[in-house]
Amino acid sequence: MVGCVIVYNGSIIGEGFTSPYGGNHAEVNAVNSVVNKDLLKKATLYVTLEPCSHYGKTPPCSDLIIKHKIPNVVIGCIDDHTKVAGKGIEKLKQSGCKVTVGVMANECKEHHKRFFTFHNKKRPYIILKWAETADGFIAPLAKNEQKPIWISNIYSRQLTHKWRTEEQAILVGSNTVKQDNPSLTARDWVGNNPIRVIINKTGNLSNDHNIFNNQAETLVLSDKTHIDWNSKSTIAQQICNVLHERDINSIIIEGGLQTLQSFINENLWDEARVFTGNCCFHKGIKAPDLNGHLIAKHFIMNDILKLYKND
Repeated sequence: MVGCVIVYNGSIIGEGFTSPYGGNHAEVNAVNSVVNKDLLKKATLYVTLEPCSHYGKTPPCSDLIIKHKIPNVVIGCIDDHTKVAGKGIEKLKQSGCKVTVGVMANECKEHHKRFFTFHNKKRPYIILKWAETADGFIAPLAKNEQKPIWISNIYSRQLTHKWRTEEQAILVGSNTVKQDNPSLTARDWVGNNPIRVIINKTGNLSNDHNIFNNQAETLVLSDKTHIDWNSKSTIAQQICNVLHERDINSIIIEGGLQTLQSFINENLWDEARVFTGNCCFHKGIKAPDLNGHLIAKHFIMNDILKLYKND
């Protein structure tokens, strides 16, 4: 979502952010929120991303700014999508508007990282997430019941559900479905459920698993539909291609080990969020081998949360 505020004489007179897909852009909502439109001719418009200059689902925002004769525009970062890529800035300048670019650019790029990744790398923004024991295991070798064995505490799990509401999709392999029977929804946080993406090589998952309930959309990737397991193209890359074709901008990869490690090995990830609980399995399935840059470490009661970036 792009954010926009309009300022006159040191006070905010309008603000807006991007509506759901197909709706108004941030600049339109901000302009519409201004009560006295005459003030726009003396105002400054601040926006996190370059105003668009082309017709898509909505008319160009740069045209709207020119129409209302807003004299000053401050832009956080340039939209390097091929349809924009400086064209909006040039259009504003040609109309006589004073344009300032690059104010808080790093913060704006961080805010729009999903958008930039989707358009520049032709794949979703990928977040790896798992919980491991104090001795480095993510699961026991065997268990008696078809349900998760919790490593992290309830507060860490609630945070995980919050993260699910912030991303467009969530992905696990069929072994995780068979072993844990997860719902992959945001039950412990208010917000939208992500699209559930399941890697199912054999295509033999029964419909009585929780992932097939009506609480969220489910996309099953199998050799019968999307993935060629014998292809020279790597599996994680094929998955990224399918997700990009379906306009999925961001996804959380939650496991299991084979699924997580395949994205790591193919260097197809942007963030990793790793919980370490205070329990020990002594033996089991080892945690993924991650080579990333540790950027933060938090304590959530007796859990440790480490955040990594892929440099």
